[in-house]
Amino acid sequence: MSHIERVHLKYKPAQIFDLVADVESYPKFLPWVIDARIFRRRDDTLWVDQTVGTRLIRRRFTTVAKLDRPHTIVISSHDPLFERFAQQWRFKPAREGGTDVEYRIDLQFRSRLLQTLIGASFAERAKTMTDAFRHRARRLYG
Repeated sequence: MSHIERVHLKYKPAQIFDLVADVESYPKFLPWVIDARIFRRRDDTLWVDQTVGTRLIRRRFTTVAKLDRPHTIVISSHDPLFERFAQQWRFKPAREGGTDVEYRIDLQFRSRLLQTLIGASFAERAKTMTDAFRHRARRLYG
C-alpha cells in the first residue's frame, strides 16, 4: 500500500519539521499511537519503539528516522511486523509563505489479517495523520 498526502501549512518549515520529529509527543495527538519512545540517538538518526493500535489490536515495532532539518525526515523499519515500511516527510517553503508538506508512505504488513484491516482505510488514515499534525501545529504555534 502506498499513498501520498500533500498539505499547505502556514508555519515555517523548521516548525513543522520539529513537530514531526517530536515522536515522543505522538501519543498526545495521534489517535492510534499508544506509546513512542526514542531509545537511541546518534547524530541525525533516531531509533524509536512505538506501540500503535485500537481497542481490538495493538502492535509494537521499531523504526529508524533520518533527520535532515528542516527539509526531510525519512523513516524506515526492518521490524518483523512488516514486509516493507517506508515513510518520508518533505517540508518546502511555499512562495506565498508557510510550508508545503508532502507525506509519503509505503507499507506492507507480513500478516494478511493486518494488511486487510489497515488496507481498507489506508488513505483515510494518512489524511487523519496529516490533519492531526495540522491541529497540533495550530495548538503549539497559534
